Amino acid sequence: MIPKIQDIQALDNFILWVKFDDGKQVHYDLKEDIATIPAFRGLIDEYGLYRNFYVDTSRTCVTWNEEIDLPSDCIYEYGKVK
Repeated sequence: MIPKIQDIQALDNFILWVKFDDGKQVHYDLKEDIATIPAFRGLIDEYGLYRNFYVDTSRTCVTWNEEIDLPSDCIYEYGKVK
């Protein structure tokens, strides 16, 4: 089953705090994605883009624009439990 996002906040230093429906809470560090995935560089290059995201209606993907999105299962698996 794909984990569903219940709540999300953009913290400083490109860290997302995410709470899932099962109660798990993680910090997901976007800096590695920014360093290795060219499209994610836009989160730094475009002023304000990092904090201007939305969660899709299925609550399984965080999206910033047409080029940058992040599936909830990646956040769930690779985020650090808080």
